[in-house]
Amino acid sequence: MYLISAYFDQRTTKMLQNYIDRIARETGNTFMTQNHVPPHMTISAIESRNVEVLMPAVDALQGQIECGSVQLVSVGQLLPYVCYATPVLNRYLLELSARVNEAVQDIPETSVSRFYQPMSWLPHVTLGKTLDKEQMRAAFCVLQESFSPFEGQVTELGLAKVNPHEDAVRFALGKKEQRGKDNGIFDQ
Repeated sequence: MYLISAYFDQRTTKMLQNYIDRIARETGNTFMTQNHVPPHMTISAIESRNVEVLMPAVDALQGQIECGSVQLVSVGQLLPYVCYATPVLNRYLLELSARVNEAVQDIPETSVSRFYQPMSWLPHVTLGKTLDKEQMRAAFCVLQESFSPFEGQVTELGLAKVNPHEDAVRFALGKKEQRGKDNGIFDQ
């Protein structure tokens, strides 16, 4: 399994990492910290025999996508064992999902997870994973005491192997140009 994920500016990464660290400390569940899983938002999950077949599609995205804003406004859980922060599904995220899916959907001998298809995707940033029931309760106590909505910037895109997390490629996105509200966020 390989993930194409969005990564954040330093400020947002620091805030999200703080939540991850606090959850690990309070629950005793160190999956995220021990496996060095950085704060990220998975855009696509792909089954593939190897990373090399995915590289041309990911490389083709370089220079085609700009940075964008996300508003992380709530926390939630994917039962039975994941807690996360969730952004508002805005135009930027919709277009990012569509662009990434378009790039990878026709790669031979691969399969894109149905949970990461455009309009069938729950954008989220995992803060705790493999949590049991008691750890989930403790994680939510941490978030209830400390989480408040904030705006962050998506500044990088990457392709990574999972279990353990290992970046295959990660690249900076283009700088956001000043455009009207109805203009897209991708270079033309």
